[in-house]
Amino acid sequence: METCVPVRFEARPKHHLATFRGQPPATNAQVVVVTREGPRLAVVRGKPQNGQAEMEILRLATPEDLSRYATLKQRAEAFRWRIKSLFRSKYPGVKIVGVEYTLDGAVLFVRYHAERKVRLGAELKRLARESGARIELVALGARDEVAEMGAIGACGMETCCSTWMQDFGPTTIRMARDQQLPLSPEKISGPCGRLLCCIAYEHPIYKELLEQLPKKNARVCTKSGMCGKVAKLHPLSLEVEIKTTSGSLVRAKAHEVEPWQEDKA
Repeated sequence: METCVPVRFEARPKHHLATFRGQPPATNAQVVVVTREGPRLAVVRGKPQNGQAEMEILRLATPEDLSRYATLKQRAEAFRWRIKSLFRSKYPGVKIVGVEYTLDGAVLFVRYHAERKVRLGAELKRLARESGARIELVALGARDEVAEMGAIGACGMETCCSTWMQDFGPTTIRMARDQQLPLSPEKISGPCGRLLCCIAYEHPIYKELLEQLPKKNARVCTKSGMCGKVAKLHPLSLEVEIKTTSGSLVRAKAHEVEPWQEDKA
């Protein structure tokens, strides 16, 4: 284990651990880090901690570093349209998500989203000659695309993945069912078209509450003697709706319900 600080790149909020020499850099300080592809500009996002470093901090960013970064950013954005034109002619469905040079200008990252595999041969070499850098194609999934580009969620706020989320956790239809959410894709899908990440946030609470309720379709009776099957669960209020033997719906608190005993029917 090494002493590191978390850093992030401009594209998304994902933190990477980087080692440093001497005095630890302050939070929000801009630094130059050494990655496998070359030097890149990053921002420190926390205090020193122990962990497995992915990169090393070379130095605090100088005014010259910041000026070069701004110049390369403009250059990459201008070249983006050339890349789009090439992809459009061969792979019409490809979306260019981001284009970024390393700080030495030696590598150009092209991040894209596509439904099928992209194969570029001679075109990639031509792009490399025109850009003056080695081209690194980085395929992104639908979630990663939204994380980098940013979007507004159903809550009216910017999506979690583009602001603070570090990793995509599993979200399932079962979680949506447990929370009594409508199973319409338009209601439970995010801008990426996948299930909303936030469905997983509250699921542990719902799971705990559901353990205090009878199962759906269980045969139960209320303490007042009304019997039937559980038709619907209301976890937050710890209530159930019971379809009685007469066909009516009765709502009762969980503590007022007990398993159906035949002599009560």
